[in-house]
Amino acid sequence: MGKFYFRPPAGEGWCDVVLRLRSVLDTVSLHYSDKRVLIVSHQVVVLCFRYLIEQLDEASILGIDAEGDVANCSVTEYVLERMNGADAFLKLQRYNFIAPLEEGGAPVTSAPDAKVAAR
Repeated sequence: MGKFYFRPPAGEGWCDVVLRLRSVLDTVSLHYSDKRVLIVSHQVVVLCFRYLIEQLDEASILGIDAEGDVANCSVTEYVLERMNGADAFLKLQRYNFIAPLEEGGAPVTSAPDAKVAAR
């Protein structure tokens, strides 16, 4: 099945998270389109937001995931880019940004994915 489609027993797979996040993005765009929005989440949610917002395919998002973990307390930031007329899109400004932590002398931590026991 692969990492993107695997659903652990009594849990959610990445596709389940993507489905829930589509609703979150719809709600944010409907009720908060003129506001700055802060969402605090874990690695899979950050990656699934990237998948949706940047319209990535499965291979692209799994490639980003394979490059390294999302550091604890890191920042992923999008800015609204306006095009001609009323069209606009969210553009990735920063991903896994940890400079404020380093400047403050805080340790930058991450936890690798848990290893799945052989069946």
